[in-house]
Amino acid sequence: MTSKPDSLTGTAQPDGCARRSVSPCSPDDRTFEMRFTSTPRGARLARRLAAHRLDTWGIPYDSRAHDAIVLVVAKLTANAVRHGHVPGRDFHLRLDAATRPQTVRIEVTDTRAERVPPRPTHLRVPDAEDTGGRGLLLVAGLASRWGWHPRADGPGKTVWAECVLTPSGRGPSAEPRDLP
Repeated sequence: MTSKPDSLTGTAQPDGCARRSVSPCSPDDRTFEMRFTSTPRGARLARRLAAHRLDTWGIPYDSRAHDAIVLVVAKLTANAVRHGHVPGRDFHLRLDAATRPQTVRIEVTDTRAERVPPRPTHLRVPDAEDTGGRGLLLVAGLASRWGWHPRADGPGKTVWAECVLTPSGRGPSAEPRDLP
């Protein structure tokens, strides 16, 4: 993996972790999408590329908005690897940024159809001794809204989240919510 941020474009292919699916993104392009191997390394690369793309779009590193969106990307891509992995199949990350209101939509698509997340209204808080089950709670707390739907072009599902930013761009506009 390279440490040069200027090489983190839509066609980066370090160590074979990502598969080309789009042409290079220009700074004015507000969509980023790429396929990644369904491995922890692929999820990590997806998070790093998303972080770079957000900075390029004017959501700077170390801002609350950037950190919140990158955490949502990290949780959704980690879930795609852990719960959506099918041997030999990749997962797909898509980021779309709208300017009015300033919203970033994250979509992570995998090819495993039989393992789906609970609906947002059916999330449960894990017991204190549980070692997992908090990722979607974090997504629910950081995103303005989230959900999932079956994949349109084959087997699998797409889990999505939208983060609406405050006018100052400092973070998601949703106030902290009580979780289920």
